[in-house]
Amino acid sequence: MSTNRLTSNLSQYKSLEFILGALLTGGICLLVIFADLLFQSADKIDLSARLLAPFAHPEHIFGTDPLGRDILARVVSGGSISLQVGFISVAGAVVLGVVMGLVAGYYRGFWDVIVMRFADVQLAMPFILLAITFIAIVGGGLANMIFLLIISQWVQYARLVRGSVLSLRDREFILSAQAIGVSNFSILFRHLLPNLIGPVIVLMTLNVANNILLESSLTFLGLGVDPLTPSWGGMLADGRTYIQNAWWVSVFPGVAILLTVLGLNLLGDWLRDSLDPTGKTSR
Repeated sequence: MSTNRLTSNLSQYKSLEFILGALLTGGICLLVIFADLLFQSADKIDLSARLLAPFAHPEHIFGTDPLGRDILARVVSGGSISLQVGFISVAGAVVLGVVMGLVAGYYRGFWDVIVMRFADVQLAMPFILLAITFIAIVGGGLANMIFLLIISQWVQYARLVRGSVLSLRDREFILSAQAIGVSNFSILFRHLLPNLIGPVIVLMTLNVANNILLESSLTFLGLGVDPLTPSWGGMLADGRTYIQNAWWVSVFPGVAILLTVLGLNLLGDWLRDSLDPTGKTSR
């Protein structure tokens, strides 16, 4: 009886985890998608309305910044930058890392040594050092930020996929496919890849949240996207000098980052237990 009750409690918890994660992530994504219909320009300056407190004016629910720009509109507009960086960079890292991991794990030998030793060198390099070096050479900006995250994170997917391929390449269904003359390309992408997709999706979900944090952190430090482009990290940086007198300039972008990352992490945790049963954690 106690075991059934524990199982029921865990099932209810996981359902609540999924619902909360989906509501947070879906709600923020919908706001960002329909931002142009819901709000006026996030860059509209009104010096007569600078630093209005939250809920003090019906047209500026979250208040205004030092230039009189609406905080709510800028938070929603800035979300598009953070979500673009998060999703596009993860998609690029997945494509590159999965291909490298499949090749290294299946062919082994020379390709395995080259890919994995390069991965070891990159993993030994601190991310902040890589970011500073990269931005010093090629400059900042949205496209460069996305490229930086791709080249810094493909290694995670390559190592994950390679390890799984090594455990699958000698299984009966792969040996049978080789015996009847199936091409290596088909074996890699039609037989091996579908068996790896679960762990990859879980890692993707968690890395989207991580990349949003990285983009915000680098932009806060002046190493990210253009300061003139509304972004959560840039808004945090702009509001730090007003934190004592106008806390809302920094707090609301910070809350947006918190809710987005929380929603994605909840979804990632739920996906981990749903798609990767061997990785379930006890609660």
